[in-house]
Amino acid sequence: MKEALLESTLRKMRLNRVLPTIKSFKNPNVLDIGCGWEARLLQEIEPYIAKGIGIDFKAPTINTDKIQTFTYYFESKDSQSINFNGGGGNAIFPQDSFSQDSKCHLPFENESFEVVTMLAVLEHLNYPLEMLKQIARVLKPNGVLILTVPSHLAKPVLEFLAYKLKIVSEAEIRDHKAYYNKKDLQHLIAQVPSLHLKSHKYFQCGMNNFAIIHKIES
Repeated sequence: MKEALLESTLRKMRLNRVLPTIKSFKNPNVLDIGCGWEARLLQEIEPYIAKGIGIDFKAPTINTDKIQTFTYYFESKDSQSINFNGGGGNAIFPQDSFSQDSKCHLPFENESFEVVTMLAVLEHLNYPLEMLKQIARVLKPNGVLILTVPSHLAKPVLEFLAYKLKIVSEAEIRDHKAYYNKKDLQHLIAQVPSLHLKSHKYFQCGMNNFAIIHKIES
């Protein structure tokens, strides 16, 4: 799969934002939601983690000592059985773990990860609140969600770059369900009691949000 011209640059900018937070943990278990077709983030942070799991509808199949990736439709009703070695044994979910009423599901045990990353994914979700609830469930106390998502300011720019100049994936931009500013994220996160917006910054000239969301220890 070939990247659109600007995709590589945008991805590298997001990676540079994430690395300092990853390094602040000692050998964390990391879940990358929407890891992409090459799982570049997990490969980049491999020296600093104990285990990295990547899921995406277009994920590659990687199975090394540290990195495991697999195809998973986390907003689908189609359930799957997943093996995950989280540093303390295998967690195996039954075939019916994704119930018929589920709008979103992550196929991992409660409190499995110190860090969850979701870079340029939230804007594609039909059920962002349900995803945050699932992330809160799989995060360990004092764990963090690292999030990037385009702002409202980015919408006309990304559409121009995709539809007119063809240097950003048109399919990706057409799949955007929403754009977010800080207040939007604050409102969304406030609906999940165990999550707290620890820090927020705009980058890429205000067109992207970078947020670190902390799971409060109960």
